[in-house]
Amino acid sequence: MGRLPRYAAPWISQHVVQRGNNRTVVFAVDADYHFFHACLCTACEEQGCRVHAYAFMTNHVHLLMTPTTAEGIGKVMHLVARRYVQRFNTSYRRIGHMWGGRYKATIVDTERYFFACHRYIELNPVRAGLVERPGDYPWSSYRANAFGATDRLLTRHDSYEALGPTPRNRRAAYRAMFDDDLSDSTLAEIRDATNRGWALGNQRFRDEIAALLGRRTQAATRGRPPRAKNEDRA
Repeated sequence: MGRLPRYAAPWISQHVVQRGNNRTVVFAVDADYHFFHACLCTACEEQGCRVHAYAFMTNHVHLLMTPTTAEGIGKVMHLVARRYVQRFNTSYRRIGHMWGGRYKATIVDTERYFFACHRYIELNPVRAGLVERPGDYPWSSYRANAFGATDRLLTRHDSYEALGPTPRNRRAAYRAMFDDDLSDSTLAEIRDATNRGWALGNQRFRDEIAALLGRRTQAATRGRPPRAKNEDRA
């Protein structure tokens, strides 16, 4: 089966994952994280992409971002990969590929899954056993979203702004979302959609995106369609 085309849909959020080649380390020291963050800031400003949540893990990266152009995310990931890999290879005297092929992405139904993706991304360090609380991890967006820490990379989504009338209210409402863990079914839905390139949303959302972009947004139904009860038989 050929690879599905990228989601070229401006103003619709996507969950993006980029992993190291064979899951090897892509961040070795603090300076690496800082430089990747700077590369991402520059590329997003150049290409008009808005990042709402992120987590830079040892061997992969999670991003929740909204492009303002059809090709924005693809261009951002290309620019960041080129700039970051060049410096990383020079610093560590290595050659070859760093990333494990194309980045993976799923288009997100904002009404149903936007904050589920926020939590999925910012709780990644907790699930990985790196920290006990999301605020303990320095290389994610949680401190900015939950406590108002300054982060040049982030742009607040309208859904975040709707959490309350003041920044303090919004941060409190955001923190409250993390009182409960994501269900196993939600975790599975997000992982499956991202890894396979399906749309993350209900059937109506998937149908709308498929019609808009002219590409499959879910697994094809196997087998022949069921015969109607009143269908004439040959």
